[in-house]
Amino acid sequence: MRIKEIRQLSNAELKKKLKELGMELIKLNAQAATGTNPKNPSQIRGIKKSIIQIKTILNERRLEQITNG
Repeated sequence: MRIKEIRQLSNAELKKKLKELGMELIKLNAQAATGTNPKNPSQIRGIKKSIIQIKTILNERRLEQITNG
């Protein structure tokens, strides 16, 4: 996902997407651990990047709420 797409989602949608990506990452890591070659090896890196972006945006929004009270 692109960062602009992520920023347009609500907090609830972001948390749902975060769970989905986490499950996908677990599945891909399990495949890599068993020696199975994933269809797209760079997919793991992309999922990790998306997870980090979502967590960053959620944290930014949380900090905004704290400072704006």
